Amino acid sequence: MAQPSGQSEPGQTGTLVMPETADPATKRAPLYHVILHDDDQHTYQYVITMLMQLFGKTQERAFLHAKEVDTTGVTIVETTTLERAELKRDQIKAFGRDPLLAKSSGSMYASIEPAE
Repeated sequence: MAQPSGQSEPGQTGTLVMPETADPATKRAPLYHVILHDDDQHTYQYVITMLMQLFGKTQERAFLHAKEVDTTGVTIVETTTLERAELKRDQIKAFGRDPLLAKSSGSMYASIEPAE
């Protein structure tokens, strides 16, 4: 019967050869920002509620994002893998209109970009 690779035959002396392990500096997946864009069709409460529900943000942290998107036009709500960033962007786009604002016609706009 053949012995597994790296083991010697019975009755023979030999050195057990261990397989090479991966480099300790293993490559990580590139990261992407999920970016929320400002508009005039959503209230602070809408943004806060959405960020708390979709991203698990605290009310305080969600408020800071709402304030940032209102004052600067954008806010990075999460930095993550591409697959999760695409999911979160799509969840933002599917969140729906702001029921507190009559002129709200749909969800907020979100985009993703590489986090360099």
